This record gives sequence, structure tokens and C-alpha cells, in this order.
Amino acid sequence: MVPAFSPTTSRMRFPEVAQVSLTERFQQLKTQGKKILLPYITGGISPDWIEVLRSMAAYGADGIEVGIPFSDPMMDGPVIQEASSLALGRSVTPYSLISEIARAEVDIPLVAMTYYNLVFRGGHKRIANLLAGSSVSGVIIPDLPYDEAEDWITEADRAGVDNVLMAAPTTSNERMEKIAKRSRGFIYGIGLLGVTGERSELAASALQVATALKSITDLPVLVGIGVSTPEQAREICQIADGVIVGSAVVRRVLDGAGPEGVGEFIAQLRSAIDGLS
Repeated sequence: MVPAFSPTTSRMRFPEVAQVSLTERFQQLKTQGKKILLPYITGGISPDWIEVLRSMAAYGADGIEVGIPFSDPMMDGPVIQEASSLALGRSVTPYSLISEIARAEVDIPLVAMTYYNLVFRGGHKRIANLLAGSSVSGVIIPDLPYDEAEDWITEADRAGVDNVLMAAPTTSNERMEKIAKRSRGFIYGIGLLGVTGERSELAASALQVATALKSITDLPVLVGIGVSTPEQAREICQIADGVIVGSAVVRRVLDGAGPEGVGEFIAQLRSAIDGLS
């Protein structure tokens, strides 16, 4: 069952929260020569997930990607699928999750990751405004290709939510250029074909997609999927502007590491990529 936004969602109001600009913050970091760390957490994975999010911010994350639990996550591997199932089992809905995000009170950009089914069912304008009103400044919709996304991007732009587009190792240079022109905040380089998950070594395709994207855009290029360790994060950041780490973070939450344990892992990632330029 897919969790839906209720008909009354558009009339709900969140507490006043500050929205941190994704584009401005990440461009500033790139200009300063600082590598960008964007860890991922599945929203609602545990009762203390907001505390985990705050710990990630405190230990050095430059932004945080928050996954909205979905019953059929086509891009996600076993670890994040398990996290989504747990969250849905806790009766987490898109609205209840966005309401929680609104209370996170972190001074870094928050980027929602969701699937288009939820956006379509909720309505482009309503979802864009809900995200903006909850302090979310960016969104990733992996199953919505850029050439079918104009209606959504228009509403996201109006609401001040940066729509982040993705490029895979198989994406042609011509298409990468078009994606780069329409993406906001950063470009998400897909490190390898397949679903998310931890790998023992960094795929050669991660370095290839980073190199290709860096050659055609001035936007920050962040690479995710298949980046699991501080060493792998450092390796990809020798080319890319930053790194996205998901399954390795979520697994620690599932294993009961708690806010402090997850924060320590973020600190290790931060230490590994600091000093690269």
C-alpha cells in the first residue's frame, strides 16, 4: 500500500522554520574548495530518527538527504527497503514525515528523496509548497526523467525547492548537458547501475560518471550509490565535488548505533574528504 497525502494536507500549517538554500550553500562550499558530504537517512526509520539527523548535522554533514518511505522503492537495495518497511510499519506517512522534518531545526540544507507516484498523487503544487514550508530546500525524484518533469520543476521553482537531477554511467554527454542545464543545487552522479547498497570497493563507473559530469557543468557534482566507506568517499572526492552515502548510514541505524554512533561514522567520512580540493 502506498501512503497518501490526505485531502486536508494543503490546509495544514507547519511551524515557522528557516529554509537553507541548497544552491547557495553547495555553490559556496564548492567555491571555497570544500568537499560536500551529503548522507542519507530514511525518514521515520526509528523513533529517534530526528535525533540521528541532528547528530549527522553536528558531526559534519553539509546537507542531509531524507528518504520518504515508499512501498515499492525501485532504486533502493535491501538495507533501505528494510528501513522503508520499518517506517511504514510505524504508520509513517508523507505528511507526518514532512511535519517531523519541519521540527528538525538544523542549519544545513535538507533534500527529500521520493518517488513520482507520491508527488503525482499529492499534486505538484501542494507537494512543492509542503516541502518548502517544512524547511526542505531540495528534492530528488529518481523515477521522473528530466524531459517529463517540466510541470513538476515549474512548481518546485515557484516554491523555492531545488529539483536535483541524476545522471548515470550510461547517460550520453549530450543528455548530461541537458540534465545539467535543468538541475538545481547539484547533479547527482549515479556511481553504478543497480540498486543502492554497500560495496567492498568503489566501482570504476563512479569515477567515470564524475569525470564526465565535471567536464560539462559548473554545478557541484556529487556521486552516490555504491559509496560505503571513508576510503571510498575520499577516492570519489578526488574527482567529484562531493559524496552521497546512504546504505552504510542506514545500516548503522538499523543495527542500533543510535545518534552518537551514526554521528561518529559521519565524522569519519568528514575527516576522509577534508583537505581534498
